[in-house]
Parts: sequence; C-alpha cells; structure tokens
Amino acid sequence: MITDTLTALFERDLNRVINELHLYRSETNIWRTEKAIANSAGNLALHLIGNLNTYIGKEIGKTNYVRNRELEFSLKDVPRQVLIQQLNDTIAIIKTSLKLLTDEDLNKKYPTLVLTEATTTEFFLMHLLSHLNYHLGQINYHRRWIEG
Repeated sequence: MITDTLTALFERDLNRVINELHLYRSETNIWRTEKAIANSAGNLALHLIGNLNTYIGKEIGKTNYVRNRELEFSLKDVPRQVLIQQLNDTIAIIKTSLKLLTDEDLNKKYPTLVLTEATTTEFFLMHLLSHLNYHLGQINYHRRWIEG
C-alpha cells in the first residue's frame, strides 16, 4: 500500500534532517543566518516538526498537537538533542498516523483546505513529502554555507 512507501520515505528523509543536524561542527551554527540565508537550519527543523505534526499527526492521527507556526521561525537556540528528539517523535507520530489510513481514506478529500484548492489525502501527503525534501535541501545548503 502507498502508505507503507510514504512512511518509509518520511522516516528516511527525517533521518536525513537528523543527520544534517549531527554534521554541524558547532551547535550554535545550526541557528546562524547570513544575508543570503534567511532561515536557520534550526528554524527549518522546527518548521518541519510543526508542519508534519499538524497535517499528519493532528489531522490524520487525531493527536492533540497545537501548532505555533510563528515560533517555528522565531524560536532560537533550542539544543540540538532536543531538535533531534522532536524529529524522532515526529517519525513515530507519522508511523502511527499513516497506519490508520485505508485506500478509501487516501482517495477522500484531505480534511482541511491547506493549498489553494481541495486535494485528496494521497495528493496532500505527497505534497508534504515534497515540502520536507525542499527544506532538507535548504538545511544541507545552510550547513555547507555556514560551516564552509
């Protein structure tokens, strides 16, 4: 079933985010920004945590997650290990939540209008995976730019 594939890809790519955070030689560099880079790797990680816990955990898994999107971009200096733990917790939420979906559920309209038009749950999950990969690339670029 496609949910097994999606689960594996979300887990793989969130583990890649974790790996990127481990690769920073200096933990403070996770939070640095430069003129050409507006968002730090730490804020992008917080954004992914908030995004996936909202749209997969809360909407599909029926968790009680409450998102504060503004803090995803304004909070600073969260310890690396806290970010990594939150990413691991997000992986667990995704695994639990996506197991709940049937093929019929995937073909239904996603419960919340997020994009400019309504989509199926399957389409929106693909969108979320693409969104994760976009920010994973930004984190990788950030690390190489900031740390040389």
